[in-house]
Amino acid sequence: MQLETELVVIGGGGAGLAAALTAAEKGVRVTVLEKRPTTGGNSTRAIGLFASESPVQHRANVVAYTDDLFKLAMNWAHWTINPRIVRAFFEKSGDTIRWLEELGLVFQCIPLYPGQNPLVWHATEGLGLEVVQVLADECKKLGVQILVRTPAKKILRGARGEVTGVLAEREGEQFEIATSCVFIGTGGYAGNKEMIRKYCSNYDENMDCIGLPHTGDGILMATEIGAATEGLGILHLGGPTVPDNIMLHLGSDSDALLLPLISVGLQPYMVWVNKKGLRFADEMGGYNHFEVSNAVARQPKATSYSLFDSRMTQMICDNGLDVVVGKNQDRQRSKLPPGFEEELGALMNKGDRVYVTDSWDAMADWIGADRATLKATVAEYNADCDRGCDPIFAKDRRFLLALRTPPYYAIRCKADFLDTIGGIKIDEHMQVLDQKDNPIPGLYAGGVDTGGWSAETYCAVLSGETFGFAINSGRIAAEHAITKFGLGS
Repeated sequence: MQLETELVVIGGGGAGLAAALTAAEKGVRVTVLEKRPTTGGNSTRAIGLFASESPVQHRANVVAYTDDLFKLAMNWAHWTINPRIVRAFFEKSGDTIRWLEELGLVFQCIPLYPGQNPLVWHATEGLGLEVVQVLADECKKLGVQILVRTPAKKILRGARGEVTGVLAEREGEQFEIATSCVFIGTGGYAGNKEMIRKYCSNYDENMDCIGLPHTGDGILMATEIGAATEGLGILHLGGPTVPDNIMLHLGSDSDALLLPLISVGLQPYMVWVNKKGLRFADEMGGYNHFEVSNAVARQPKATSYSLFDSRMTQMICDNGLDVVVGKNQDRQRSKLPPGFEEELGALMNKGDRVYVTDSWDAMADWIGADRATLKATVAEYNADCDRGCDPIFAKDRRFLLALRTPPYYAIRCKADFLDTIGGIKIDEHMQVLDQKDNPIPGLYAGGVDTGGWSAETYCAVLSGETFGFAINSGRIAAEHAITKFGLGS
């Protein structure tokens, strides 16, 4: 089988679909190669995407100046990233929201954490899944050829180094697609243990990949033909966390609420200890569980335990949660439907994520900590609460609540990662660069396969940065390719 097209998109996630649709809207013939059975990638798990100076922000009177956010991003990364890429991304982001709204999506700016300012996180009711579904549907309407279960195997180059095609595989047979332009968006290497061990110095074997286990195909294909690398080794960490599919089923019928267990474990008035029974961080870090995940990753087996008591469970039932994750955020922050304590007990009986006891000795045994150490930690913390002062971690006194009312609860958490970030070196047009920093003619890349745009630690103030970069990098690449190579003409 031999195919010919103007643009081959390798990877049908957020970046790839955005590139494909942007090109198709200009009459470009596009073929998308997707290794998995369905398109969407990790973008289906995203909540919202970052944007500055968007129509949604303007309508809501949200002041989110691109210049201010650009400076914040660069300072957060200590200028270790490429300012031209960041500038191109941020300047495109507001227009991308306009583009998506014209496709029928309806966005709201929502906070990642209480008091976030400015509001830059743009989410639809159906979250990232809805966004990529709309992109895929629009691609099909415009005749984009989407081949699922069809991995790319090699990028082909001509005598002058230009892209000439892609070698792909379908149902066990390899075939070539002739093309002058290729966009890579294969979603990182979170499922490639060899690459993670090689590049990610903060990786622990006890960490789980909670995203799709992509294997770095795009990065490997690009470097095979001479692409330079940048930013390899960034894990998109979160923590303390538990799998987002562990839910507390509260209430019934019209009052029902699925409450993520991860939300419970992040409350700032809880006490976080490691496997030795020692505190290791200010629990206010739950407001930014991307940043504090670095602290969790430093603990034995990258594991922590969120401790609380019956008094705190009653507070949660009566007032809702301070820190929330996922859908139904307003409902999580208000009085909860009945069944909270019962659901925690049920989870204890189902596995090793939750433990309930009247005894700190029993709690220490469950954690695997020395009994005397855990009891000393709790006693010291309770004394600090009585004094209204945390002399080590300087926790806000509003959240210093003693653990004295049994039963006592623990949630086992970890530092896990959604994905990797970094790999292929690009410029601000998303052109892939070779070892001499020259563009490889016809080769583009975007999303988490690329480096130079993200700090080592995810910046919560720039909520939705990763999903936002995926969509925007796809658009930027396609628009530049159309102009530079005359696609669609």
